Amino acid sequence: MRIWTFLLVVMLAATGALAALNWDAFNAPTSLWLGVATVQAPLGVLMLGAMATLTVLFLLSIGHMQSLSLLEARRYAKELQANRELADRAEASRFTELRHFLEGTALSATTQDAETRAALLARLEQLETAMTASIEQTGNSLAAYIGEMEDRLEQSSTSLANR
Repeated sequence: MRIWTFLLVVMLAATGALAALNWDAFNAPTSLWLGVATVQAPLGVLMLGAMATLTVLFLLSIGHMQSLSLLEARRYAKELQANRELADRAEASRFTELRHFLEGTALSATTQDAETRAALLARLEQLETAMTASIEQTGNSLAAYIGEMEDRLEQSSTSLANR
């Protein structure tokens, strides 16, 4: 963009220098036909005025387009900021939802662990009671067998002694 501005300034300066150096020729009256009538006027001054008018209109057009683009850029920046804030809120909401989900999962895992532990302890208690009862029955059976064997031995020894 700078090169175009530089070229515009150079062209305007060259035109101004040409007009200043040849002012007598630019200011010389000439017959000009306007399509309807003929008028005596300096052609160079009219052409310089037309060029100055076009330059001013061109600069105004550039200023207008630049201000429109700045306004549009500002509007886009506001929309972008609003979308960023919306995305940030959505992200925070997802993090909050994830935290609640993880807390709920941890709580259910803790509850399930406690229930499993209680069930395991109850099962171990049942097994211990059953094992104690089984050991007691085995001990009683063994004592009964030993008692029966002692009775047989006593009967055998008494029958041997009687003979």
